[in-house]
Amino acid sequence: MSYTQVQLQPAFILQHRKYRESSLILDVLTRDFGIVSILARGVRKPKSKTAGLLLAFTDLKLSYMGRNELKVLTNVELGETTIQLKGLSLYCGFYVNELLGYFLHKNDPHPEVYIEYQHCLTLLAKTQETEQILRFFELNLMDYIGYGFELSFDVKKQTQVDIAKKYYCDTEAGMMESADGYVSGSTLLSLTAREYLDEHALYEAKQLMRRIIDFQLQGKVLKSRAVLAKIIKQL
Repeated sequence: MSYTQVQLQPAFILQHRKYRESSLILDVLTRDFGIVSILARGVRKPKSKTAGLLLAFTDLKLSYMGRNELKVLTNVELGETTIQLKGLSLYCGFYVNELLGYFLHKNDPHPEVYIEYQHCLTLLAKTQETEQILRFFELNLMDYIGYGFELSFDVKKQTQVDIAKKYYCDTEAGMMESADGYVSGSTLLSLTAREYLDEHALYEAKQLMRRIIDFQLQGKVLKSRAVLAKIIKQL
């Protein structure tokens, strides 16, 4: 692998784990290089000046270098956006981070996903419409990484979905009309247009996106989903 030196790359920390006595290994979502693993040496020492910056959901600019897949952190600066997630929004952020960890390959650039992620965090920090924010993020993520399909099109009838009809999702083909369907044509058209979803549409959209995501996860379990469900029930 060739030597890499990156300066002040916009990034967000998705997760971290302890390394030896005083260091951390960070998995970060960068704007231009996708998910990168970075070794932050000595940041767990009491006098570390950067430890307070290396937090999840913080807009950062990271400098790093190295020849191996695990890079070495050389500098940290705060970005221009201030994001503060609290309560339910914080748990939603952890869910989004876990999604990205499962669906993005390391060192595979997706600038559009970085922008979508930043937008998602900004909205979570400003509004209580968490369910709608998550559904649109999930939908956009699937589209960006090639797992999405046309929600407004009935693949069996080869026509646009009807707002008065019900549909189910064939996870390999697309939407099909069915009397036993769990999502209405109206909801599908609203999702396609990224329009406001009422309570019933949000319920249908959640069932749809869970089916799509679970199919792509191929049996893997999202730990944050169960935690988020418990938090929502307590509200």
